[in-house]
Amino acid sequence: MDDQRILDLLRRNRQGLTLQQIFKELRVSRKERAKIEARLIDLENKKLIRRVKNRYLLPLRSNLLRGRFETTGRGFGFVIPEDRGVEDVFVPARFAKGAMQGDTVEILFKEQGAKGKAEGRVVRLLKKEKKSIIGIYGERFGAPYLVPFDAPSLEEIPIVSRGEFFPAQGMIVAADRSRMTITEVLGRPDDPGVDAKVIIRKYGLAVEFPKDALAEAEAAAGKSRSSALDERMDCRGLTTFTIDGEKAQDFDDAVSVKKLGGGRFQLGVHIADVSHYVAPGSALDAEAFARGTSVYFPDLTLPMLPERLSNDICSLRPREDRLTLSAVMEIDAAGDVVRADFFPAVIRTAERLTYTSVHKIFEGDEHERRIHAALVPDLLAMRELALILREKRVGEGSLEFDLLEPELVYMEGRLHSIATFAQNEAHKLIEEFMVAANVAVASFLGQKEIPTLYRVHPRPAVANLEKLRETLTHFHIHLPKPEKIEPTDLQRAIREGEGRPEEKFVNVQVLRAMKLAVYSDENVGHYGLAKKNYTHFTSPIRRYPDLVVHRILKQTLLGLHPESPSLAAVALHASGQERKADGAEQDLVEWRIFRFLKDKLGEEFTGIVVDITKAGLAVELDDYFVKGLLAYDDLGGDYFRRNSPGVLSGKRTGRKFELGQTLRVQLAAVDPVLRRMNLVLAE
Repeated sequence: MDDQRILDLLRRNRQGLTLQQIFKELRVSRKERAKIEARLIDLENKKLIRRVKNRYLLPLRSNLLRGRFETTGRGFGFVIPEDRGVEDVFVPARFAKGAMQGDTVEILFKEQGAKGKAEGRVVRLLKKEKKSIIGIYGERFGAPYLVPFDAPSLEEIPIVSRGEFFPAQGMIVAADRSRMTITEVLGRPDDPGVDAKVIIRKYGLAVEFPKDALAEAEAAAGKSRSSALDERMDCRGLTTFTIDGEKAQDFDDAVSVKKLGGGRFQLGVHIADVSHYVAPGSALDAEAFARGTSVYFPDLTLPMLPERLSNDICSLRPREDRLTLSAVMEIDAAGDVVRADFFPAVIRTAERLTYTSVHKIFEGDEHERRIHAALVPDLLAMRELALILREKRVGEGSLEFDLLEPELVYMEGRLHSIATFAQNEAHKLIEEFMVAANVAVASFLGQKEIPTLYRVHPRPAVANLEKLRETLTHFHIHLPKPEKIEPTDLQRAIREGEGRPEEKFVNVQVLRAMKLAVYSDENVGHYGLAKKNYTHFTSPIRRYPDLVVHRILKQTLLGLHPESPSLAAVALHASGQERKADGAEQDLVEWRIFRFLKDKLGEEFTGIVVDITKAGLAVELDDYFVKGLLAYDDLGGDYFRRNSPGVLSGKRTGRKFELGQTLRVQLAAVDPVLRRMNLVLAE
C-alpha cells in the first residue's frame, strides 16, 4: 500500500478517520489490514500523521487559523474557517477578545476542547465587519455604557461620548465602533417598528435599492417582449397554475401535469425567467448578488430584486403572459425521470391557488372543488404523482423532518396569538415537484460536465453522529457505530420517535447532527435528500444562486460555453447571505414572541427539556417555540449531578430530570431584547 494514498485520504478528511473508516475508504481486504496498520504506525513514528484517541489525522501545520466569527449572543461563538476543509471552531465568550458577528479573526485552537470538539480563543481581530454597533444603553454611577447585540455575551462596553444625544436607560442606540460615540438613538425596545429596525441594522441588511438599479428594473419591465416570444416555446395553451401561501406576492413557479398512459406522467415546472431581465454585470445584478436572497419578516419583506420585477413583471400572475425557463419531465410509474427537456417558454397561468385551498380540494371540500372545478382533475393527477415521487425519495434514504414552526397572528396591527404552522399535503406536493426539477437540472449540467452551482449537504461529522447516537440511546433508539450510520438509519430513528412525547426532541437532535446545506461549485451530493446531483433552480426571484444556474442552463441549451463569474466566490457569498437572512428572520420572530410573553408573567406552561447546561435546564415551551432557563437553584433545594449525559439526579431526593422530559413550568422573568427568560417549576 502506497503511503501517499493514506496521506491523500487524510487530507480529504481533515477531521480525521478511525482505523475502520480508513479500511472502508481504501477498500482494504481483511488480508491487507495488518499491512495498513503497520504503515500507519510507521507514518506516525515519522511524524507524518498523528493519532488523537482513536482517530488518525494529519499533523498540525499550525494551531492558528483565520475565519469569520459567528455568534448568537448566548455565551459563545464559532469561527468558520477560511479553509473549507476544517470544521467550525467553538469559541467561549471569555476568549472572544471583542470579536463580534461577522468579524474576520485569527484564533489559536486545539482540536479537543472541553466539549470534545475543536475549541479556540481569538488572538487577533483582522477585520471588523461593521463600523457601528447596536445595543442597549445603560448608566452606572453616571458613566454610560453599551451592551451590544453582536457580542457573544452581555459584555458592557464603556461609551466615550454621548455626542448630541441624551438617551434614557434601556433605549437602543448605535455607536461608532472605533470611537465608541453614540451616533443614533433607535428608540425603546417596545416602540413600533424598532425591533425590525434593530434586526436590519444588526445583520447589515439592505433596505433601499440604489437609483441605478431601480432605473434598470423600470427599463427592463418596459422592454418589449414580442421579439423574445419568437424564440420561446409557446406554452400558453398548457394548463398551468401557481400554488403558494395566502400572503405570497412573488410567484416564482408554476406547475402543469399530463397523464401519458402506462402509469407515466408529464410534469412541467415553469420558473420565472429572471435572467431575461437581469443582465450580468448590470447594477441590478450587482445589487441582487450583494443581497443574495430575499428576507421575509412577519410584516415586511426585503426583496432581492426591486418590486417592479419581483412582484410584477417576473411574478407568474394569473391570466397574464409571463416568460419562464421550463423543465418538462417524463416520469414513469416507479418515479424515475426517463426524460427531461429544458427550454425558454411563455406561459399564461390559469389561476393563483393557495396551499389551503388545494389541501381542502384533496380533503374533498365541495365548495373548493366547485370553485376550481376545471383544475381539480389536474390537481388529483398531481397528487398521485407527488405520492409516487415521495415514496421513491424516502425509499432512497431522504430524511423528512416534520417540525412545527411558529406563526405570528396579528389582529388590528397587534400580535394577537402564536399559532402553530405545519405543512399540509399541498406544501409537500410542490416541494416534491421542485426537488424533481432541481435534480433534473443538476443531472443535466453534470452529465455535460458544465461547471455550475450545486446545493450540497455534506455527510455529518463523525463526532456529531457519535453524540446523536449517545443521546438517542437514552430513549432506547439505537443507531449503528457513527462511521456506519446511513440516512436510512436516521430515517428509522425519526420513525421510532413518532407518536412519543419526545418526538419533537428526537427530530431536533437528528437535525442538529447534520451539517448545514450550502452552495458550492464542487458537487459532493446532498446527504439529507440522498441525491447525488442537486442544485437550486426554482426560485430566481428570491435566490441569487438560482439566477446563476438559469444563466448557465440557457447558455448550455444554446450550445455555448457558459461564461460564469467565479462560482466558488458566488457560492461562498450566497451561503453567507442565506445564513444571515435565516438568523435575522428567526431573531425577529423570537423577539416578538418573548415580548408577547411579557404579559404572561406568572402563568404556567408545558415545556420539554432540550438541554442540560452548567446553569440549569433549558426548557422549550410547547406552544411558543422559545427556550427559557430553569436554574438549578429552582429545582427544589437539592444538589443535582449528571449520572449520564441525558439525566440529572438529585443527591438527596433522587428526583430525576431527563432530556425530552415534559415539565410544567411558571414564567418568572423575560427579556425580549436579549431573548431570554427564566422559569421555575410550577407548584
